[in-house]
Amino acid sequence: MAATTRLISRLTLVTGGGSGIGRAVCQRLASEGASVVVADISEGSASDTLRSLPHDVRGQEHMSAVVDVSSKESVENLLTSIQCRYFQPASVCVNAAGITQDDFLLRMKEEDFDRVLQVNLKGTFLVTQSFAKALAACGAPKGSIVTLGSIVGKVGNIGQINYASSKSGVEGLTRTAAKELSRFGIRCNCVLPGFILTPMTAKVPEKVISKMTAMVPMGRMGEPAEVADVCAFLASDDSCYITGASIEVTGGLFIG
Repeated sequence: MAATTRLISRLTLVTGGGSGIGRAVCQRLASEGASVVVADISEGSASDTLRSLPHDVRGQEHMSAVVDVSSKESVENLLTSIQCRYFQPASVCVNAAGITQDDFLLRMKEEDFDRVLQVNLKGTFLVTQSFAKALAACGAPKGSIVTLGSIVGKVGNIGQINYASSKSGVEGLTRTAAKELSRFGIRCNCVLPGFILTPMTAKVPEKVISKMTAMVPMGRMGEPAEVADVCAFLASDDSCYITGASIEVTGGLFIG
């Protein structure tokens, strides 16, 4: 059951908010009273998420925006548009934008390796940097940055050398940002999903899904809402003494 007043008056930014885990995060944060900026490279997907958000709390105002997180200019334009609309920077940022371009190491094209790192790792860097600059500049007493890593970044996965590299980098980036930004009252934490039912995993063959599920002690794939639950906790003051942490949401995958 959502603690429906936990994020009242919080302005939150979610990248990759147009689908999958990002959409679930937007819906969860809005259900707890936050005003949500749904940012995605797809204008249509962001708008679809926006229409699904509740407006149950007085003063709650959501917006959608197009952003290419791999472009510094696009990210800075997004942050400017948020400040123009709300007259303040967001105090919560969830970096959920991410892509895959899978192939085996010996066959992977250089451009596929580069593109995944540009979106997943460089994108997280650019959004985190711009968000933190805006928050520090206005003297806000606190903020929370949540990044989406992956259990794959910790243990590796066949056919995903670019994705695993990018997500391992996101975890290292988050730990370092936590050390640097704590003096500004900004916390940074990383969520590591396991096998989650999203449009990304929908492309995976059924026999592969069965093998993946068999590896999970809890015996099933995870739901995007279950990752969103953890993101909402890290966004809220319930986690006010947690920074630099990585939380696995995997159903017990790769325990030990």
